[in-house]
Amino acid sequence: MIKVGIVGGTGYTGVELLRLLATHPGVELAVITSRGEKGVKVSELFPNLRGRVNLSFVEPDVAALENCDVVFFATPNGTAMRSVPALLEAGVKVIDLAADFRLQQLEDWEQWYGMPHACPEILAEAVYGLPEIHRDAIRSARLVANPGCYPTAVQLGFLPLLEAGVIDPQSLIADAKSGVSGAGRKAEIGILLAEAGDNFKAYNVPGHRHLPEIHQGLSAVAKGPLNLVFVPHLTPMIRGMHTTLYATLSVPDVDLQALFEQRYDSEPFVDVLPPRSHPETRGVRGANQCRLAVHRPQNGKTVVVLSVIDNLVKGAAGQAVQNMNLMFGLPETTGLDGIALLP
Repeated sequence: MIKVGIVGGTGYTGVELLRLLATHPGVELAVITSRGEKGVKVSELFPNLRGRVNLSFVEPDVAALENCDVVFFATPNGTAMRSVPALLEAGVKVIDLAADFRLQQLEDWEQWYGMPHACPEILAEAVYGLPEIHRDAIRSARLVANPGCYPTAVQLGFLPLLEAGVIDPQSLIADAKSGVSGAGRKAEIGILLAEAGDNFKAYNVPGHRHLPEIHQGLSAVAKGPLNLVFVPHLTPMIRGMHTTLYATLSVPDVDLQALFEQRYDSEPFVDVLPPRSHPETRGVRGANQCRLAVHRPQNGKTVVVLSVIDNLVKGAAGQAVQNMNLMFGLPETTGLDGIALLP
């Protein structure tokens, strides 16, 4: 059994990790930390875990975490990097669900996150945890930087087109919408029900923190510079993410449907829908699945890709468990075969 610790178990990604790991056949939940909820039973805070998780929250303690095989950090940006060096030294594998190790360039981190990095010497070792691109590297990794939700949906949508070299890399547009849970479990006016309900808005148009992460990943695939316009939106739903991606075709006679089907044919968590399909966020709610549809309106020069995920599952906790499975030599789908929830 893999002995698991979770740092920051009281947020939405934390409870989603607990939901998935509580029934994982290869996992023993050992430590769940929270300074604010120390001593509180997990099932008291999250009643859906009653009878599944019998632990109580404890103070973050490196000594206790060092007895784990793997530690997940479901913490705010800037937290994991303070503890990771000691855990790695103790032989513990780490999966960080925040952004501490996603950006390879130190100056990019400091620019976008407004703080110095606590362990810049480890940045080069971290493996970016998008299995559809970095599966082999994840298998041998000690430290995995779990991708953000927007970067997951956007990269999986553009990936086949850039790999095949059939679009102009200077023409990329990502129009993305996320449920309110993407903002985290916190008291903030903009995400209160009376503020976010019956409302729809764009935000961070000049520059969202996920932009450099997306740009870094897509540039590596394109093997050169690219131009991406990324506009996130907040939607009045709890969970779910829908991205509409646009690019200009440079190879006019490409079979886009075949291109996507062939690229993702062996991917357990990417589902390419039939031609003329329109995936819905409810079709992936609670599931570690990305559903894609590719269109070429009026047979013109623009390709449109629709990409939907659950921002808390394939966009966060589910992908983290997928990475854990790879790191420990388990079948990639272990504990992640749940069907999306309807209605």
